[in-house]
Amino acid sequence: MKKPNPFVLALCIGISLFAGALGSLATFPSIPTWYATLHKPTYTPPNWVFGPVWTTLYILMGIALYLVFQKKTKKVERIRGIYLFFTQLALNVIWSVVFFGIHQIGGGCVVIVLLWLTIALTILNFYKISKPAAYCLVPYLVWTSYASFLNFSLLFLN
Repeated sequence: MKKPNPFVLALCIGISLFAGALGSLATFPSIPTWYATLHKPTYTPPNWVFGPVWTTLYILMGIALYLVFQKKTKKVERIRGIYLFFTQLALNVIWSVVFFGIHQIGGGCVVIVLLWLTIALTILNFYKISKPAAYCLVPYLVWTSYASFLNFSLLFLN
């Protein structure tokens, strides 16, 4: 592994948090309006839970990216891993836009399945490069699994 670089770590975390901020631009306006009118399953967490959970997940994503970026390994493996990482990050933002921004619950289901698959592929790829990086993404996959269940439940109920 290369010498630790706090600037690169902060940049990687910042990139992930920036993606979260972009997604929140589509999300926040719809929470008290459109989202509040939806029929929700009883296992829907309160709205205040989402901010701390997502912030933690974005920080872990940034740490994972940093660990892979810093790892001395085959360049092709790292490039593939970083490509997958940014693909899942883009899908994360796209889900917010589709689900909350344009109020397409079914479209959100399609995007979240693609997101879940891309996170899983990212974890598999990162595992070959840095096991700790892969482990950092496991909570994200678990939360996205739960979010997928909620998304499909909302489609069924609405």
